[in-house]
Order: sequence, then C-alpha cells, then structure tokens
Amino acid sequence: MRFMVFVKMKEDVGDAPTALHEVMGRELSEAFAAGSIIDAGGLWPTAQSVEMRLDAGAITVSDGPYAEAKEVVGGYSILEARSQEEAVVGARRVLQIHLENWPGWEGSVEVRRISGPEEGPPPRS
Repeated sequence: MRFMVFVKMKEDVGDAPTALHEVMGRELSEAFAAGSIIDAGGLWPTAQSVEMRLDAGAITVSDGPYAEAKEVVGGYSILEARSQEEAVVGARRVLQIHLENWPGWEGSVEVRRISGPEEGPPPRS
C-alpha cells in the first residue's frame, strides 16, 4: 500500500538547521534503498505558488502567499508500507527527527493512503 505523508508547519519558521538536513539525508537514503520511500521532497514557499479555484462556475487564479494559512505543507513523502500502522510509524520518525534536531520547531504530519487504480475511488464518509 502507498501512503502520502504531508509535513505541515508555520511558513515563517526559517531555515532548517544543518543537523536536520544531515539526519534526514541519511534516513531518506536508507529508506530509498529499502524501498519504503518512493519519493520525498521539500516544497517551495507559498510566495512562489499559484492556487486555482472553481467557485460558482468561475475559475480564479491567485498568486501566493496566502495570509489566511496557519500552517502550510512544507514537505512530503510517498511511502510503501504493509499497513497504515507501519506508515504511521515511519511518519512518526519524521517528527522525532525534527524534535531532536530542530529546537523549537512545531508542526504536524498527516498520513493518507493513496488509492491505486485497482481499488477504485476511496470511500467517502
């Protein structure tokens, strides 16, 4: 099963410490080699983003940044895992690495299963 992991944080947290980059680099290298991570990356600031919205039959385009955003997705990864529980363990490791290597950083990690073509659309609640 594949899972999308979103790392969310306040956008104005500043640059990540070198120690975080080093540890995440090692962890990602090992996970890519093991096949547990398929893709991962950081995202550029919302100041360089564009949002398009369909509302009341009209498409609008807005350039970032977006003042109303409390947290933004700052990074992502796509995991290959046997279960949601296994994916959660991997995603929790990301928070642990931030805790140990970026003093004062606050944020969250969201884990969502990716629906494959053989499964059809995901169920709606």
